[in-house]
Amino acid sequence: MRIYDLGTMPYRDAWRRQEQAHERVLAGEGEVGFLVEHPPVITYGRRPGAMGNVLASAEQLAERGVEVVQSDRGGDVTFHGPGQIVAYPIVRLADHGLSISGYVHRLEQIVIAVLGDCGIAAHTDPGAIGVWTRDDHGELAKIAAIGVRIQRGVSMHGVALNVEVDLDYFRLIVPCGLLGRGVTSMKKIMGDRACSYAAAKLAVEKRILQGFAEGTQRHAAAEDGKRI
Repeated sequence: MRIYDLGTMPYRDAWRRQEQAHERVLAGEGEVGFLVEHPPVITYGRRPGAMGNVLASAEQLAERGVEVVQSDRGGDVTFHGPGQIVAYPIVRLADHGLSISGYVHRLEQIVIAVLGDCGIAAHTDPGAIGVWTRDDHGELAKIAAIGVRIQRGVSMHGVALNVEVDLDYFRLIVPCGLLGRGVTSMKKIMGDRACSYAAAKLAVEKRILQGFAEGTQRHAAAEDGKRI
Protein backbone atom coordinates (compact mmCIF):
# COMPACT_ATOMS: atom_id res chain seq x y z
CA MET A 1 0.00 0.00 0.00
CA ARG A 2 1.08 3.55 -0.72
CA ILE A 3 -0.20 6.52 1.28
CA TYR A 4 -0.71 9.86 -0.46
CA ASP A 5 -1.05 13.14 1.43
CA LEU A 6 -3.55 15.29 -0.49
CA GLY A 7 -3.11 18.30 1.78
CA THR A 8 -6.22 20.48 1.93
CA MET A 9 -8.76 19.45 -0.71
CA PRO A 10 -12.52 19.99 -1.14
CA TYR A 11 -14.63 16.95 -0.32
CA ARG A 12 -15.95 16.39 -3.85
CA ASP A 13 -12.43 16.56 -5.35
CA ALA A 14 -11.13 13.99 -2.87
CA TRP A 15 -14.16 11.82 -3.61
CA ARG A 16 -13.25 11.84 -7.31
CA ARG A 17 -9.68 10.86 -6.43
CA GLN A 18 -11.07 7.94 -4.46
CA GLU A 19 -13.25 6.81 -7.35
CA GLN A 20 -10.29 6.86 -9.72
CA ALA A 21 -8.15 4.89 -7.28
CA HIS A 22 -11.03 2.47 -6.66
CA GLU A 23 -11.10 1.58 -10.35
CA ARG A 24 -7.36 1.02 -10.43
CA VAL A 25 -7.41 -1.20 -7.33
CA LEU A 26 -10.31 -3.18 -8.81
CA ALA A 27 -8.17 -3.69 -11.90
CA GLY A 28 -5.43 -5.22 -9.77
CA GLU A 29 -3.13 -2.28 -9.08
CA GLY A 30 -1.66 -1.71 -5.64
CA GLU A 31 -3.82 -0.58 -2.75
CA VAL A 32 -3.59 3.07 -1.73
CA GLY A 33 -4.61 5.35 1.09
CA PHE A 34 -5.32 9.07 1.04
CA LEU A 35 -4.83 11.49 3.92
CA VAL A 36 -6.65 14.79 3.52
CA GLU A 37 -7.91 17.84 5.37
CA HIS A 38 -11.20 19.22 4.05
CA PRO A 39 -12.51 22.79 4.08
CA PRO A 40 -15.67 22.97 6.23
CA VAL A 41 -18.24 20.50 4.91
CA ILE A 42 -21.18 18.55 6.30
CA THR A 43 -21.68 15.18 4.64
CA TYR A 44 -24.47 12.70 5.08
CA GLY A 45 -24.72 9.11 3.97
CA ARG A 46 -27.36 6.79 2.61
CA ARG A 47 -29.18 6.24 5.90
CA PRO A 48 -32.83 7.34 5.56
CA GLY A 49 -33.52 10.64 7.28
CA ALA A 50 -29.86 11.54 7.68
CA MET A 51 -30.37 15.05 6.25
CA GLY A 52 -32.81 15.67 9.10
CA ASN A 53 -29.83 15.68 11.47
CA VAL A 54 -28.51 18.89 9.94
CA LEU A 55 -29.75 21.46 12.46
CA ALA A 56 -28.55 24.69 10.86
CA SER A 57 -30.45 26.54 8.18
CA ALA A 58 -29.06 27.05 4.69
CA GLU A 59 -28.46 30.70 5.60
CA GLN A 60 -26.50 29.79 8.74
CA LEU A 61 -24.39 27.30 6.81
CA ALA A 62 -23.65 29.82 4.07
CA GLU A 63 -22.69 32.42 6.67
CA ARG A 64 -20.12 30.02 8.13
CA GLY A 65 -18.90 28.85 4.74
CA VAL A 66 -20.00 25.24 5.27
CA GLU A 67 -20.82 23.12 2.22
CA VAL A 68 -23.35 20.26 2.43
CA VAL A 69 -22.76 17.12 0.35
CA GLN A 70 -24.72 13.89 0.11
CA SER A 71 -22.19 11.07 -0.05
CA ASP A 72 -22.57 7.46 -1.17
CA ARG A 73 -21.00 6.16 2.05
CA GLY A 74 -22.92 4.47 4.81
CA GLY A 75 -23.81 6.19 8.04
CA ASP A 76 -25.48 9.40 9.06
CA VAL A 77 -24.35 13.02 9.14
CA THR A 78 -20.90 14.24 10.10
CA PHE A 79 -18.64 17.27 9.78
CA HIS A 80 -15.21 17.55 8.17
CA GLY A 81 -13.01 20.59 8.50
CA PRO A 82 -9.60 22.09 9.24
CA GLY A 83 -7.79 20.39 12.09
CA GLN A 84 -9.27 17.00 11.30
CA ILE A 85 -7.36 14.14 9.65
CA VAL A 86 -9.48 12.21 7.17
CA ALA A 87 -8.11 8.87 5.96
CA TYR A 88 -9.47 7.05 2.93
CA PRO A 89 -7.99 3.55 2.49
CA ILE A 90 -8.77 1.94 -0.88
CA VAL A 91 -8.24 -1.77 -0.18
CA ARG A 92 -9.45 -5.17 -1.38
CA LEU A 93 -11.17 -6.67 1.64
CA ALA A 94 -10.64 -10.25 0.46
CA ASP A 95 -6.87 -9.71 0.38
CA HIS A 96 -7.02 -9.05 4.11
CA GLY A 97 -9.56 -11.74 4.97
CA LEU A 98 -12.03 -9.08 6.10
CA SER A 99 -15.81 -8.90 6.10
CA ILE A 100 -17.40 -5.44 5.97
CA SER A 101 -17.84 -5.41 9.75
CA GLY A 102 -14.30 -6.71 10.14
CA TYR A 103 -13.02 -3.87 7.98
CA VAL A 104 -14.85 -1.26 10.06
CA HIS A 105 -13.43 -2.87 13.21
CA ARG A 106 -9.93 -2.72 11.67
CA LEU A 107 -10.35 1.03 11.09
CA GLU A 108 -11.48 1.48 14.68
CA GLN A 109 -8.45 -0.40 15.98
CA ILE A 110 -6.10 1.65 13.78
CA VAL A 111 -7.48 4.88 15.26
CA ILE A 112 -7.31 3.50 18.81
CA ALA A 113 -3.63 2.69 18.19
CA VAL A 114 -2.99 6.20 16.85
CA LEU A 115 -4.57 7.74 19.93
CA GLY A 116 -2.53 5.43 22.15
CA ASP A 117 0.61 6.65 20.38
CA CYS A 118 -0.46 10.16 21.37
CA GLY A 119 -1.25 9.30 25.00
CA ILE A 120 -5.04 9.07 24.76
CA ALA A 121 -6.95 5.99 25.88
CA ALA A 122 -9.84 5.19 23.54
CA HIS A 123 -12.24 2.36 22.81
CA THR A 124 -15.14 1.21 20.68
CA ASP A 125 -18.82 1.23 21.63
CA PRO A 126 -20.85 -1.91 20.84
CA GLY A 127 -23.86 0.28 20.09
CA ALA A 128 -22.24 2.91 17.87
CA ILE A 129 -19.60 2.76 15.14
CA GLY A 130 -16.56 4.96 15.68
CA VAL A 131 -13.96 5.60 18.35
CA TRP A 132 -14.79 6.96 21.78
CA THR A 133 -12.90 8.40 24.72
CA ARG A 134 -13.46 10.53 27.80
CA ASP A 135 -13.55 14.24 27.19
CA ASP A 136 -11.88 16.88 29.38
CA HIS A 137 -14.82 16.61 31.82
CA GLY A 138 -14.67 12.83 31.98
CA GLU A 139 -17.78 12.36 29.84
CA LEU A 140 -17.97 9.81 27.02
CA ALA A 141 -17.41 11.51 23.65
CA LYS A 142 -16.69 10.54 20.06
CA ILE A 143 -13.24 11.44 18.77
CA ALA A 144 -13.36 9.69 15.38
CA ALA A 145 -16.21 8.94 12.99
CA ILE A 146 -16.28 6.12 10.44
CA GLY A 147 -18.33 5.81 7.27
CA VAL A 148 -17.47 3.45 4.42
CA ARG A 149 -18.70 2.08 1.15
CA ILE A 150 -17.68 -1.33 -0.15
CA GLN A 151 -18.22 -1.76 -3.87
CA ARG A 152 -17.20 -4.99 -5.62
CA GLY A 153 -15.11 -5.88 -2.60
CA VAL A 154 -13.04 -2.67 -2.56
CA SER A 155 -13.39 0.05 0.07
CA MET A 156 -14.01 3.76 -0.24
CA HIS A 157 -14.39 6.59 2.28
CA GLY A 158 -13.05 5.88 5.76
CA VAL A 159 -12.36 7.61 9.05
CA ALA A 160 -12.16 11.18 10.36
CA LEU A 161 -10.04 11.86 13.46
CA ASN A 162 -10.57 15.08 15.41
CA VAL A 163 -7.10 16.43 16.14
CA GLU A 164 -7.56 20.17 16.65
CA VAL A 165 -10.79 20.83 14.75
CA ASP A 166 -13.13 23.62 15.92
CA LEU A 167 -15.76 21.57 17.76
CA ASP A 168 -18.28 24.39 17.54
CA TYR A 169 -19.04 23.24 13.98
CA PHE A 170 -20.57 20.05 15.39
CA ARG A 171 -23.34 22.16 16.92
CA LEU A 172 -24.68 22.54 13.37
CA ILE A 173 -25.61 18.84 13.28
CA VAL A 174 -26.59 15.85 15.38
CA PRO A 175 -23.25 14.07 14.91
CA CYS A 176 -23.80 10.60 13.43
CA GLY A 177 -27.46 10.96 14.38
CA LEU A 178 -26.66 10.20 18.04
CA LEU A 179 -28.62 12.50 20.34
CA GLY A 180 -27.00 13.30 23.65
CA ARG A 181 -23.54 12.06 22.64
CA GLY A 182 -20.64 14.48 22.85
CA VAL A 183 -17.80 15.09 20.41
CA THR A 184 -14.22 15.85 21.40
CA SER A 185 -10.74 16.28 19.95
CA MET A 186 -7.18 15.41 20.86
CA LYS A 187 -6.46 19.09 21.50
CA LYS A 188 -9.48 19.51 23.78
CA ILE A 189 -8.49 16.50 25.86
CA MET A 190 -4.77 17.16 26.19
CA GLY A 191 -4.36 20.89 25.57
CA ASP A 192 -0.75 21.88 24.97
CA ARG A 193 0.36 18.28 25.59
CA ALA A 194 -1.55 17.02 22.55
CA CYS A 195 0.23 15.62 19.52
CA SER A 196 0.62 18.20 16.80
CA TYR A 197 -1.40 17.79 13.63
CA ALA A 198 1.76 16.76 11.76
CA ALA A 199 2.70 14.18 14.39
CA ALA A 200 -0.82 12.75 14.44
CA LYS A 201 -0.79 12.47 10.64
CA LEU A 202 2.47 10.52 10.74
CA ALA A 203 0.95 8.20 13.35
CA VAL A 204 -2.14 7.65 11.16
CA GLU A 205 0.03 6.81 8.15
CA LYS A 206 2.17 4.37 10.16
CA ARG A 207 -0.79 2.61 11.74
CA ILE A 208 -2.70 2.27 8.44
CA LEU A 209 0.33 0.69 6.80
CA GLN A 210 0.83 -1.65 9.75
CA GLY A 211 -2.84 -2.51 10.07
CA PHE A 212 -3.28 -3.60 6.48
CA ALA A 213 0.18 -5.13 6.02
CA GLU A 214 -0.41 -7.35 9.05
CA GLY A 215 -3.85 -8.29 7.75
CA THR A 216 -2.38 -9.30 4.39
CA GLN A 217 0.32 -11.40 6.06
CA ARG A 218 -2.18 -13.21 8.29
CA HIS A 219 -4.49 -13.92 5.36
CA ALA A 220 -1.62 -15.20 3.20
CA ALA A 221 -0.46 -17.48 6.01
CA ALA A 222 -3.98 -18.88 6.41
CA GLU A 223 -4.22 -19.55 2.66
CA ASP A 224 -0.82 -21.28 2.71
CA GLY A 225 -2.05 -23.42 5.59
CA LYS A 226 -5.07 -24.54 3.57
CA ARG A 227 -2.83 -25.69 0.73
CA ILE A 228 -0.56 -27.80 2.96
